Amino acid sequence: MITWIPVGHVDDIPRLGARVVKSPGGDIAVFRTEGDEIFALYDRCPHQGGPLSQGIVHGKAVACPLHNWTIDLTTGGVVGPDEGCTRVVPVTVTDGRIAIALDVEAEATGTDG
Repeated sequence: MITWIPVGHVDDIPRLGARVVKSPGGDIAVFRTEGDEIFALYDRCPHQGGPLSQGIVHGKAVACPLHNWTIDLTTGGVVGPDEGCTRVVPVTVTDGRIAIALDVEAEATGTDG
């Protein structure tokens, strides 16, 4: 069952920054681009698990702080020549308030549902 979880206001996240949201399935990084677009990914680089929330946001991508792998915020895919993917979390913004969509049952059991 998908549940929309409120996680704050757009202004709570600095431009080109991130905020971490705890979930039973793992930390989720919520990013804000320079153009005020909001994206969410599981906070784990597919390379060696680096915390993407601590990376540098540029355009619609984030650079992992450990080995500089670039992750596309829209797809969760690694930008070549590297390969891999991290899970994207659906996001909605209404009147400046951010909510993320989580499958509560899958989160509780650690499965993808």
